[in-house]
Amino acid sequence: MIYLDNCSTTRPREEVATVIAKSLLEDFGNPSSLHRLGIRAEKKIKEARAIISNFLNVEDREIYFTSGGTESNNLAIQSFVRKLSKKGMHIITTKIEHPSVLNTMKFYEKQGFEITYLDVDDKGYISLSQLENSMRDDTILVAVMHVNNEIGIVEPIMEIGRIIKDKNPNTIFHVDGIQGFGKVDIELKLGKVDSYSFSGHKVHGPKGIGGLFIDRKHDIEPVIFGGNQERGIRSGTENLTGIIGFGEAVRLATENYVKEREHVKELKSYFADKIKAEIKDIRLNSRLDDKSSPYILNISFLDTRGEVLLHYLEENGIYVSTSSACSSRGTEKSHVLKSIGLGNREIEGAIRFCFSYENVKEEMDYTVEKLKASVSEIRQIILR
Repeated sequence: MIYLDNCSTTRPREEVATVIAKSLLEDFGNPSSLHRLGIRAEKKIKEARAIISNFLNVEDREIYFTSGGTESNNLAIQSFVRKLSKKGMHIITTKIEHPSVLNTMKFYEKQGFEITYLDVDDKGYISLSQLENSMRDDTILVAVMHVNNEIGIVEPIMEIGRIIKDKNPNTIFHVDGIQGFGKVDIELKLGKVDSYSFSGHKVHGPKGIGGLFIDRKHDIEPVIFGGNQERGIRSGTENLTGIIGFGEAVRLATENYVKEREHVKELKSYFADKIKAEIKDIRLNSRLDDKSSPYILNISFLDTRGEVLLHYLEENGIYVSTSSACSSRGTEKSHVLKSIGLGNREIEGAIRFCFSYENVKEEMDYTVEKLKASVSEIRQIILR
């Protein structure tokens, strides 16, 4: 099996799986209980929170655990909007956000909020001048994705944060960091980021666990009410096993982050060059430099169908995707590829390859070999 769908989810590291299995049997106490098992469980949560806060260079109390990236985005956006709606009803986001952000924006549009959707260029960069010109006194929130989940472009968060705070220091800056966390550098404090979402299963941790950074200067309103877990922001018995596994995944990422990123960067470049050399009529939709995540490569194979090519590769034990897993079962074409100016021919033939530290060059050679044969066969059928 050659797994190249690591943007959708990653395989947990063996060390993470071992820690989770042990935790299920030994750390079953409720963290809210006052007895020894409860205190031990609470300690494990504190340890995981410390690992993650250290990785992000923030304070422990600024990290909240959630069920995943979608909840983290919703919790941050909806909490801030509810709190600040009396001060303004203008929100800014981009046209290439994840559905967990875009669909939240559509909801607030129906509630009477004015949403400005920033354009992007043919590489996926937002227009900084449009952002600056769109900022107003009643702009309460700006939400921008750090790393785009389909094409991998890395938005200039530092510059975006500076523009937002220079124009209106009271505007909240939320960053969807789900594809960037553990893979691309970011300094939340220097970038003037108020909230930042991330997820366990994108960094070789378990599913069903995510995180949210909220700067300590903010008091946000909870969306879920109950027993006041997570300092009242996210009530409900904590996913203790998930949190422990997430903490272990981030601990290992801390140790291996730089080495693994360099490995994947080299692999992406090698793979892209080999495809360009051996397969005609393609379009690279991702950059190959440091302005794009080394973990994501989106390529259009013209005169093919992405979903057909996906299944051809699957028959050969190669797993890829056509777009975000959170929206890939829909019937609409990629809003991200539309936004960077691609036409139907490019969008229909787009495949997303997402790498991990587990991939090796021999797998890239095999994948290109099968890609070349599959693309040729599909084109013969379509162009017949």
